[in-house]
Amino acid sequence: MDQKTHESVQLDPEATETATPITCARCGTAADGTPPTWTCSVENGSRRYFCDDCARANIRAIEGRLDSSWW
Repeated sequence: MDQKTHESVQLDPEATETATPITCARCGTAADGTPPTWTCSVENGSRRYFCDDCARANIRAIEGRLDSSWW
């Protein structure tokens, strides 16, 4: 069988950085860069980020895929 292999891709760090700082959609906490432990949710076509504390406090609603307006 002939299978195509995927080539490794080098990402440009400047292209992956966002121009606006990331803030928690619930409490407004600002983050430096993109925090790997924050939760990202797509609601009505837009991304919303939630800090560790807000995500922990609402984990059941997040896992139930409820919009943040319901928490």
